[in-house]
Amino acid sequence: MAEIEGIYIIWLREMKRFVRYRSRILTSVVTPLLWLLIFGTGLGSAIRFGGIPGGYQAFIYPGIIGQTILFTSIFSGVSVIIDRQYGFLKEILVAPIARPSIVFGKAIGISTTAVIQGIILLLLSFVVGVQMTPLIFIASILLMIPISVGLAGVGLLIASFTDSMEGFNLIMSFVVLPIFLLSGALFPVTGLPNFLQVTVYLDPLTYGVDALRHIILGQGAIPLHISVIVILVFAVVMVFLSALMFSKKEQELM
Repeated sequence: MAEIEGIYIIWLREMKRFVRYRSRILTSVVTPLLWLLIFGTGLGSAIRFGGIPGGYQAFIYPGIIGQTILFTSIFSGVSVIIDRQYGFLKEILVAPIARPSIVFGKAIGISTTAVIQGIILLLLSFVVGVQMTPLIFIASILLMIPISVGLAGVGLLIASFTDSMEGFNLIMSFVVLPIFLLSGALFPVTGLPNFLQVTVYLDPLTYGVDALRHIILGQGAIPLHISVIVILVFAVVMVFLSALMFSKKEQELM
């Protein structure tokens, strides 16, 4: 019971932090819309992209949702560094709950904020001419949960062995952009050169974006059940690794 209560308190703190900084909510909505409207319209007018109602804008729509989840989930890992610098993390560590529970509480808190932003984008599907039914809406939300949990685990893993915000941001610049660009969010993953296909299929976000595209648009390059399995395994592994590294690192600091 204490573990569940501890996880809830940590989750609630992440929610209050998210609501307090309302500019994050505005930015998380405006930035993806700019990608969809400007990038989607500009590049969409330069290439022929048939087979999908709505054209290129509709094609990148699931990818932009994946991008939002990626950026929110991983960059929110910086909260661990902030808590460490202000001494709040030490107060959490002396609480009578297991350290993996602390990581899990932060992971679900971060993933909740990412899913909220994803839901906002789902509600704006009409902007790009994508039909959103209640079944697609619910299925997309259920899929976004393990995607965001896994990516939150990546952010927490990096934050666990990074001591400064500068170092965290530097590592993020080498992690987030390749993950996004190689996920197939902006281009089809089929027909690529062999060396590029290998990196694409090693990217966990590839399976998340393709599964979202399969659910929202009815088209995907990877069987849906395989993408879902990979996403679930990825989420479990990353939370486990982040909890392991977090416990080891904080024991050394204590």
